[in-house]
Amino acid sequence: MNVEIIFFFLVAALAIVSAVFMITRRNPVKSVLFLIVNFFCLAVVYLILHAQFIAIIQILVYAGAIMVLFLFVIMLLNLGDESRLAEKTTYRYWIAAIAAGAALVEIALGVGVSLGGTHGSFHPAAAEIGTVEFIGRSLYSEYLFPFEVTSLILLAAMVGVIVLAKKKFH
Repeated sequence: MNVEIIFFFLVAALAIVSAVFMITRRNPVKSVLFLIVNFFCLAVVYLILHAQFIAIIQILVYAGAIMVLFLFVIMLLNLGDESRLAEKTTYRYWIAAIAAGAALVEIALGVGVSLGGTHGSFHPAAAEIGTVEFIGRSLYSEYLFPFEVTSLILLAAMVGVIVLAKKKFH
């Protein structure tokens, strides 16, 4: 085993532990903090897979912007009273338990198949594909039209939000 594989398993174990802690914490702020740890672990896994751009976007977008939004919403809602958050055992609980069990069986089967089979190797250009330069080059050459259409859709959405939020003065 080389150092990269050992480091991968350490980061993967930390990601699993932080995900379990995120789900099991009663305090929503602590849960969000464990989710941030999980996002950083995912970014490290992306770096191990030579996907530098996705790792940086993972940190900037998810661990940065979205988690700040979550923290502000939690603080504004004042979710300190945990008695209101208690749920009764209903049919939804059993449906969720069955779905979680099915997902766990599927993950176990996937891991079992991957351990038993032969492992393929990375594409020869895998280290180059994850770089910002490669993504920028392909975004502005092969995918220029979809990129521009997306920017126009986002611009139309911003204008629509401004029009809807604008107060009418009489």
